[in-house]
Amino acid sequence: MTKIGLLFPGQGAQEVGMGKALAEAGAAARRVFHAANEELGLELDRICFEGPAEELGRSDVAQPAILTMSVAALRAMGEAAGAPPPAAAAAGLSLGEYTALVAAEALDFRQAVRLVRYRGRFMQEACQANPGTMFSIIALEDAQVEEACRLARAQTGGGVWPANYNSPGQLVISGGKDAAAAAAELCTAMGARKTVELKVAGAFHTPLMQPAADMLAPMIEELDLRRPAFPIVANVSGRPTADPAEMRRLLIRQVTEPVRWVDCQRALVALGIGRCYEVGPGHVLRGLLKRTEEGCPCLGVSTPQDVAAYAESAAGSAN
Repeated sequence: MTKIGLLFPGQGAQEVGMGKALAEAGAAARRVFHAANEELGLELDRICFEGPAEELGRSDVAQPAILTMSVAALRAMGEAAGAPPPAAAAAGLSLGEYTALVAAEALDFRQAVRLVRYRGRFMQEACQANPGTMFSIIALEDAQVEEACRLARAQTGGGVWPANYNSPGQLVISGGKDAAAAAAELCTAMGARKTVELKVAGAFHTPLMQPAADMLAPMIEELDLRRPAFPIVANVSGRPTADPAEMRRLLIRQVTEPVRWVDCQRALVALGIGRCYEVGPGHVLRGLLKRTEEGCPCLGVSTPQDVAAYAESAAGSAN
């Protein structure tokens, strides 16, 4: 029987209208949105379903919104199939790591949605205190991008570092505006096919986020974090873990350290995962997995039609 892995998106996947059809189609998804509204004292469902995009895009709204929509889709899968997806492992990109912990029953949804709202707020405050940006570097070796960042730091006196090792040939750098722009220019000179500045609030996954990590750390330490039902492949290490103490340390480090998503994807395949589901808004993770591990197919689950297709597949596998 094919082992199933779950993938959960991070900030940037949000889009106005997300989750509306799921909530209209099933009680399980509606319950998730209602629980988020209660926990946050916020009409999160209205913002997800109707926008405006500017409000949904704020870090302190986008992060709980994406987590909520992803969990709503996950619960809809369980409702349609009669049981939760029989996952053997999971991983989530940045914010998505919290969703993965909820999926593995290591973290209560209400705790998670409350925590990631603070996470988004703290990260936004750090962005305002230390303005920065991010660039996606296409078709250049990791070592060359790392060297470009080192040279840019020396040239500008500012900070820029690799932030997301997304797939072979795609690495995102992050840092102060001048240093990041200088590193992107160096990458172009080294032969990068393209460099694209991303529409983000600041320099995520770098030491410039240390103030956010410092504020978030005590809250993570107090989490009721349990042993997960299946391994979670951690962003920081790129390795599976099931130890709550280690998970806490990695969640804190994740704020200021790069996301090693290539390693995460390869670790899932090494665990025997033969099919993945990207659960939640967007489709970025499917594309990254195809470029990293082409032999491991990935299907998206974000609409009632996706949920129905999953349920049909699950029924076929059971028979």
